[in-house]
Amino acid sequence: MSMPPPPASLLAPLAGAADAIAQWVSRTPPPTWLRDELVQRVVLLLNHVLQQEPQAMARLARLKGQSVSLQWQGLAVQLSFTPAGLLDTVREARTPDLRIDLVGERPSEWLHDWASGQKPHLSIHGDVRLAAEVNWLIDHVRWDIEGDLARLVGDVAAYRLGQWAREGLQALRRFAPTPAAGPTGASS
Repeated sequence: MSMPPPPASLLAPLAGAADAIAQWVSRTPPPTWLRDELVQRVVLLLNHVLQQEPQAMARLARLKGQSVSLQWQGLAVQLSFTPAGLLDTVREARTPDLRIDLVGERPSEWLHDWASGQKPHLSIHGDVRLAAEVNWLIDHVRWDIEGDLARLVGDVAAYRLGQWAREGLQALRRFAPTPAAGPTGASS
């Protein structure tokens, strides 16, 4: 049994909500402590995912000490690679080895890209080899959500939840219109 495609009006409200939240955050930035805590939680999640992929950890261990800055409209997060092949936040101000800027003013553009199975448009500046490693991670490392869910709710329930999520994503991708041809987004 498969899920029916979402109604035609589903993507617009999600995109509108994402844009409204982004506008609110740009007008009322969260306190520094809250931003730092959110970044730490994201780093913990990313490290959890990396620990499930020994090959990724080995590749990142070779990058120890290098850093990547992710930026969007004045918001920036700088991460470094540890000797263990994991991520850590950069505490002191320094020039990153690689800077990745998310192109686009509205999160709805990213939602559209994600729903249609595309990567978001990026502007990349810095170390080309480091950029290639980051791209490899994006292309090859996947979170085994079903495995994590199985530890909480059991194998059968986790499989079923995963199946529903995959069907929902397929339906959303069928619904997402094909984007107009635009820039590739990568530059040095």
